[in-house]
Amino acid sequence: MGSRAFTLVLVLALVACVTPAEKKCQLSGLWRNEQDSLMEISVVRDNGDFQGKYLTRVTLAGGCARASPLKGAQQQPGEGGWPTFAFTVRWDKFSNATTAFAGQCFVDTGGKETLTTMWLLREAVGSLEEDWASRRVGRNVFTRKRTPKGKILPSLSPSCEDTASPAP
Repeated sequence: MGSRAFTLVLVLALVACVTPAEKKCQLSGLWRNEQDSLMEISVVRDNGDFQGKYLTRVTLAGGCARASPLKGAQQQPGEGGWPTFAFTVRWDKFSNATTAFAGQCFVDTGGKETLTTMWLLREAVGSLEEDWASRRVGRNVFTRKRTPKGKILPSLSPSCEDTASPAP
């Protein structure tokens, strides 16, 4: 009886020592932020490089947004850490701006994956005097959007040709 009780206590102690950091946070997949923008990241390569598409629901000019290419890299986490990452989005065919994101991936005790990011958007301006108005800084929190396997984002992009006038 004593050895069984000891074994049970040992197993419970080992389970209690399992930290959330041992649950891996995978960047690949489909993500949604609080503005309802969508990001689809392809497989993260062994060296940390990744690419994907970003469909913003927020545009500078209020026009039709298209899925835009993103490229980035993930820093492999240290012991007991969560991975950090950075990526850029080149807003394709609807904006003369580029945005750089830097963030970190977390998994809570319930298994929910969250990406917290800071971003810096740089918009092209016509002169050095207008440079002061060329930058925006913000924060986004992304959560995983569960979907069937396969490239989903292109099917979710609105058709800009179907839009009679820019969205408000």
